[in-house]
Amino acid sequence: MTRVLITAAGSYGDVAPYTGLGARLRAAGYEVALATHRSFAPLVEAAGLRFRELQASPEDGQRAGGRTELMRSASAFVHGLGGGLADAAVRGADLLVLSTTTAPLGWQLAEAMDIPAVGAYLQPTHPTRAFPPVVGGTRSLGRFGNRALGAFSLRMVDRVYADAVRDLRARLSLPAAAPGSVRARQERARWPVLHGFSPAVVPRPADWRPGLDVVGNWWPYQDPADRLPPELDDFLRAGPPPVFIGFGSMAGGDGDRLSEIAVTALRTAGLRGVLQAGRAGLAASGDDVLTIGEVPHALLFPKVAAVVHHAGAGTSAVALRAGVPAVPVPVTADQPFWAARLASLGAATVPVPFKDLTAPRLADALGRAVREDTHARAAERLAGTLAAEDGAGRVVAAVERALQPRVRTL
Repeated sequence: MTRVLITAAGSYGDVAPYTGLGARLRAAGYEVALATHRSFAPLVEAAGLRFRELQASPEDGQRAGGRTELMRSASAFVHGLGGGLADAAVRGADLLVLSTTTAPLGWQLAEAMDIPAVGAYLQPTHPTRAFPPVVGGTRSLGRFGNRALGAFSLRMVDRVYADAVRDLRARLSLPAAAPGSVRARQERARWPVLHGFSPAVVPRPADWRPGLDVVGNWWPYQDPADRLPPELDDFLRAGPPPVFIGFGSMAGGDGDRLSEIAVTALRTAGLRGVLQAGRAGLAASGDDVLTIGEVPHALLFPKVAAVVHHAGAGTSAVALRAGVPAVPVPVTADQPFWAARLASLGAATVPVPFKDLTAPRLADALGRAVREDTHARAAERLAGTLAAEDGAGRVVAAVERALQPRVRTL
């Protein structure tokens, strides 16, 4: 049986979608392993996939500090990933499926193992005139400025990965090569990269090279037997649809302030609420508020009136899939990009940056999200579009194409 190794690293939203992608590849007849962090082992195994551990902790790349400290912590994180990926690959693979974070390291593995690799990205990373880099803010610098800044952003990524690539190539007995030269080689070979978001949300840029495709989302694996916890189900049935408020893996240790803001805003707007504790540690109780732990967003979101979230790629997509309006509260990284996209499509209110979040601003945004039909109608239209897409199927087809030449030479 052909062995596929998927590699993904980061927070829940960076990893969970690959469990569904892996399950789809498994259903297509492949033996599938997913290499990621230990905390996600239950997710991987619940999807029927083999788990291979990456030692690096996602928190290693999220430490606060200035630009130099951020670069240093990010470099330490990816350096840990390099060793973990090498250990995972030693156990065997015939093809690699690489996420945005793991690709610069995975290319070295593919070269050493002489196997094909396919990119499966949740964010657009290639330079384009259409928009600025997704981690560089939302202000367009014009066609040429956007593309130039995109190229500069990739050079910064190469700096972050430099030590990890050097040591990984030495461990794999490969000749020395800088990350930029390896990246350029991949681009000249037009290696396939499939982007797991809807072209209705981010259309494929016209200036991208062949082999870069926008195919639609792949979703976290969902067991058909899964149900919402009884306490949550009872709360949903006890009144009008509540608002969901959660920040995922963001805002660690800021729970008291955020909880007070959330409850005050909900009560000011006259709405019920479900708070997801998350890394921030949100907590509140009352007849009109319920605090929950981890639950499948795919089961909960269709039952709420609106979703307040940090605008990560995964949460943004699941909210769109549910057809409910959003109040995006972006914190960092690519979140302002997705928040601006949702708002431009009408499926979300104007973003409220996390640093500017107050109870009055949140209450005002909630009122508009829930009571103005335009946001709900836009979200419903997009949900219909997403339902017709098959991102995972497109990745399966790309894997099959990547393996075909090797099959013919056997």
